[in-house]
Amino acid sequence: MSANRRFRDVRRIGPVQVATYFDGHGRTKHTAACTAPRCGFSADYDSRAAAELAARTHRCSAR
Repeated sequence: MSANRRFRDVRRIGPVQVATYFDGHGRTKHTAACTAPRCGFSADYDSRAAAELAARTHRCSAR
């Protein structure tokens, strides 16, 4: 089964995008994903604050 997610409340913090979505069990999750080429950083969090903190402190190693 593919991960077909609808992201809402998408914000950009530097090269990282932070978004909110519902997982397959109906729970609210938050994700942070770097959009820089060859970076590959992405992570899911239970709270929006944790996702935004990860976005603010992320440093791309692909630079």
